[in-house]
This record gives sequence, structure tokens and C-alpha cells, in this order.
Amino acid sequence: MKLTIPHDALADAITWTAHALPQRPSVPVLAGLLLTAGEDELTVAAFDYDTSRRITVGADVAEPGRVLLPGRVLAEVVKALPRQPVELTLSGNEATITCGSARFDLLTMPVDDYPTLPEPPAPIGTVDASTLAAAVSQVAPAAGRDDALPMLTGIRLDADGGQFNLAATDRYRIAARELDWEPAETEPAGALIPGRALADIAKHLPAGPVTIGLTDGLASLTGGGRTTTIRLLDPKFIDYRARLNPGDHTIWAEVDTAPLLAAIKRVVLVAERNTAVRLAWADGEVLVQAGGGDMGRGAETVPADLDGAPLEIAFQPQFLLDGLAGVEGGRARIGMTSPAKPALILPVGDNPTYRYLVMALRLS
Repeated sequence: MKLTIPHDALADAITWTAHALPQRPSVPVLAGLLLTAGEDELTVAAFDYDTSRRITVGADVAEPGRVLLPGRVLAEVVKALPRQPVELTLSGNEATITCGSARFDLLTMPVDDYPTLPEPPAPIGTVDASTLAAAVSQVAPAAGRDDALPMLTGIRLDADGGQFNLAATDRYRIAARELDWEPAETEPAGALIPGRALADIAKHLPAGPVTIGLTDGLASLTGGGRTTTIRLLDPKFIDYRARLNPGDHTIWAEVDTAPLLAAIKRVVLVAERNTAVRLAWADGEVLVQAGGGDMGRGAETVPADLDGAPLEIAFQPQFLLDGLAGVEGGRARIGMTSPAKPALILPVGDNPTYRYLVMALRLS
């Protein structure tokens, strides 16, 4: 195996793929990055049995072949190299990396012991990468963190013709987002994808279209020469659409999100951990309050429009912040019914594509 490749192309491929390396690999070879040189291209791959990543970049290949190298060490070495063409040569059980006057000899790992990478499933449709990344960032905060309840740690994907939806819940809130896409088939499809894995993948999607593949037990995202596969969770999920109906709420408030977010962040500075933030809605303003324990109290008013009777309602601060942060357009509609029932947060406008239902806390 012998090849030459531009430094930036190699560094980008190694850095992106290394995100899939497990912190505590179940077998030693999973700590490696698999490099495969073919005709005028280099493929870099990583796999931990749950998630795989592979990327193909152009290279001047003199001798094809493949090698398994310690992933984190390789990533640090490539990152530190000067921005000059990189030559990689395999000789016996050593791989030599030469760049300018720098040279590194890395011991290889047993490439024949590396597991076979899963093939991406058949595509079900295509979506813009930036649109998908934004949608995932809106719903991911509502996914649970307790691995003892796998269903609550996932992001639900539902595709039916031209409709494509993402949703997540941790029992205390539900976030859902509908987005535009181009379906490849008419059959409805659904899956529950591990939320933390999908959120990390979405942050590093290349610009342009991303093709989504889906089959029993496996999902894939492919775009820009990069392919990621993810092992799915049990697809059981709540009927989230029925719980996000704006018609269930009789009191509506409209407020600019930026000043309300800032006010909540300020008043909770004097609140004890997990203490509620109270919103007292009245005609023309909302009074934001928190605290009352050993540290003191904070209060601030924010201009708001109210359609309905005045109401005081309380929420877990971070849950409320997450919901408001997901609103695009700078202004939110908040639907309420009583101090004891959940509130629905929407962007202003007809047919909102983002919906966030958050449980209210008991007022004391």
C-alpha cells in the first residue's frame, strides 16, 4: 500500500471518522481506523457495532491495499502535520507517514480481525443536510438520557409520502418537527434512532443533499462521500401527534423569544437547582419569577400579548428554555389551559412545523 494525498483531505477524513471510535472498545481492533486504498481514492472507516462511519476521498494511489491503524493516535498525528501533501506507505507491520520533513512510523493492528462494515440500507428519501441538522437540534433536547429506558433516549423518524417527521420525549416534554424532503418510495416508514448518536452525526453533515436509508434494525445517512450507519432501537413509541394538537389549548400568548429566554436565564440565577420558574401572563406582559429559597428571588417583566384569561404557570427552567430555543422566526406562541396542564410552544404562523409540549409544575 502506497499513496499520496493532500493534507486537508486526509485530516478531514480522519477527524470525521474518528468521531465513531468507541471510548471503551469491546475488542481492541475497534480502536482502529481502517484505511483502504483503491483506484485514485482512499476510504477511511470506523465501526463500534452500533455506529459505522466511512468516507471516500481522492488520492494518488501507487499501490492499493488496506491497513488498520490506532485511531486516536492517527488522528493526533495527522492533525499535527504541516499543510503539505502526505505520503502513506505500508511495509510489513509498520505504516510510515511522511509530510514535509516530518515522519511517523506507526505499528499496525491486525486488519483481518476487523469486523465487516454493515452495508447501508435501501434509500427511502433525500433531505437537505442543513435542514436535517436544524430539525435534529430542535428535537434532540427532549430525548431522555436514561439508558435503562431505551425508548425515551431515541429520536423517532416517521416518513409517509411527502411527510417527514422527527420527534423525541423524556416523559416530561415532547418535541416534534416536520421538514421538507424528497421521498424515494411511497410506503410509510418509521424507526427509532439513538438520540445522542443522531445529534452528533447531524452536527457534522456535509453541505448538500443527504440520502436516508432504512431497514429493519439499521438506518443510514449518505452524502458528500460520507456514509454513516446506526443500529436502531425498538421502534415502539408514543402517539406524539395526538398530544400536540393546538385545539387542546384555550389560552394563547405571543412573545418575542430572545427577551423571554434572557429573562428566564437571569431570574434562575438565584433559584436552587430544579426550582420552578413561574410565568404570570397578563394583558401586555408576562412576569417571570424564580427563587424564594435561601438565596433570594428574581423577577423580570417581558412584553407579551395574551388571548384569554390571565394565568400563572410554572415549568422546569431548562425544559422551558429548550422549547423556546427551538422556535424559529424570533416569536413564539404558547398555548395553555390551566396551571396544572402542559403548555404547547409553537412558532408564530399558520401550519407550524415545530411543536414542543412541556409539562407544568405544581404551584406552591
